[in-house]
Amino acid sequence: MQLGAFSVSLGVKDLGKSKAFYEALGFTAFAGTEDHNYLIMKNGDTLIGLFQGMFEGAMLTFNPGWDQSATHVDPFEDVRAIKAQLAAEGVEITQEQGGKEGPASFVVTDPDGFPVLVDQHR
Repeated sequence: MQLGAFSVSLGVKDLGKSKAFYEALGFTAFAGTEDHNYLIMKNGDTLIGLFQGMFEGAMLTFNPGWDQSATHVDPFEDVRAIKAQLAAEGVEITQEQGGKEGPASFVVTDPDGFPVLVDQHR
């Protein structure tokens, strides 16, 4: 199973303060906008998503079809195939959205309660 690019997504209280903190750690804004209340910060191949007002806490995020620079990769394993394989293995899908092709996502929860988002953008 190829899950694509990996990042940690953080639900932050103050996007500006969080941005400044991660910049001090060597991250730079890579994608997103403060106007839309989210930024993707990058340091080498490490990605952290900062999301204000969208969810609480932290979650692991995988993006099928992308590498760590958000460059499209082909071939890639479609999010629906990944979801079907996990469901066949008895993993509960807690949230899902999208149609039969194109962008789609789903969430599973690990045994310790950590959400894992698999989010395909194309």
